[in-house]
Parts: sequence; structure tokens; C-alpha cells
Amino acid sequence: MLKVYKNPEVLLTALADMLMAKAEQAIENEGRFNFALSGGSSPKKLYELLASETYRHKIEWNKVFFFFGDERYVPADHKDSNFLMVKESLFDPLYIRDHQIFGFDTTLPPEEAARDYEQRIREHFDRACRFDFILLGLGDNSHTASLFPHTQVLYEKNALIKETYVEEVKMYRITFTAPLINAARVVAFLVYGAGKAEAVHTVVELSPLNIEEYPAQLIHPENGEIFWFLDEAAAAKIRH
Repeated sequence: MLKVYKNPEVLLTALADMLMAKAEQAIENEGRFNFALSGGSSPKKLYELLASETYRHKIEWNKVFFFFGDERYVPADHKDSNFLMVKESLFDPLYIRDHQIFGFDTTLPPEEAARDYEQRIREHFDRACRFDFILLGLGDNSHTASLFPHTQVLYEKNALIKETYVEEVKMYRITFTAPLINAARVVAFLVYGAGKAEAVHTVVELSPLNIEEYPAQLIHPENGEIFWFLDEAAAAKIRH
């Protein structure tokens, strides 16, 4: 479902409101909310909003468990770390306890780090690994999480988590695979700005699918919902 808003501020408020509603529902039904986070500058603004006085009292944060849809293979205190960004913008302001946070162990070799994260996810769920909410972004090249064009991880069918060397950025990343994302109850893309308009149009409207070039086309939840939260600038090239 496409949700288009006049500007990023209105968009972020709408997404925060939906996130709160989904969290409240999950906590009421299951006693907890399993939330997979995205990195990047756009999600950072969302996290800062969630930690603000407007939202910080709206749900029981002690019943939220946080995961990362992908991570750069850098130390946890590195300036490029998704973990560090979320720690500063969300975890610390809300006093989130360590046992609620599932970060990647990048002190391990990439392949081991991926296996370790998958094992911890499986132990947490103790049955089918199904996230309540997965937040995703979209790169200019149509990648999402660390599912980059022309990488082998696009074809992974069995692993939930996989390491991948991304040639265009010359580094390893560790990522949720498409099967894990597609098992979620809710997947929400957060995309705004005119610079993303072509990528949005390509991923949403291009047919037939070309996942090799446009990896975000892999994302189609099997028994869940998918939302595209866009501002008018990012939605400008959508034709239908």
C-alpha cells in the first residue's frame, strides 16, 4: 500500500503513529513487540521522534525487542555503525535495556557474525521467526537492507542472515535475507526526497521484475502487510 504525504515531517508522524498502533497490538496479543530497525539518515529522524516527549510514553518500551535489518562490518562504536546511530538517537534517550537489543557481533569474522545473529534470532523466537515490524529504506540503486544489486545474497533461500561483500562500497555487510523479511507481519519502507523518486518508480511499477538490478523488488510479505511511506517528492514519478 502506498501512503503519500506532503512532506517528511507529516510522513514521519504518520509512520510513528502506525508503529505505535502495531506495537500496542502486538504487546496486547503476545506480550512483546519485535521490531527490526533500518540504518540511514531518514530512519534516524524517525527514532528521534519516537524518543521525543510526544511518543516516549505511548507504549511500554520495556516490552519492545530491537533488531537490525543490516549492519556495516565495522566496530559498534564506529561512526558508520547503524548500532551507534540508533543507540544515540533511540536506545539511550529511552533507557532501553541491553537484553532488549540484538546487535551484530562485528568482532567475529563476517560469516561467523551472520551465523551468530541467526542463532540468536532463532533462540529468541523459539518457533517461526516472524517479526512484528520491519522498517526498510531504499537506496538510489534500489537496494534495501544490504541486498545490493548483483550480489549473491539476492538468491539466498535458506539462511535468515547472510554476510555479503558489496563491491561498490568495498566492504562487508551483514543482512536480513529476503525470506526473513518476507515472513514479517508488517514491512514498511520509509523513503523521502526527490533523489529517491526514480528508484521508487522502478521498484514499485517496473514489470517484469528484475531483482538483479532492483533488489527491493524481492520484498513481498507472504502473509503480512507492506507499506510504502513516501513524501510527494519521492512519489513524483509513480504513474499509477
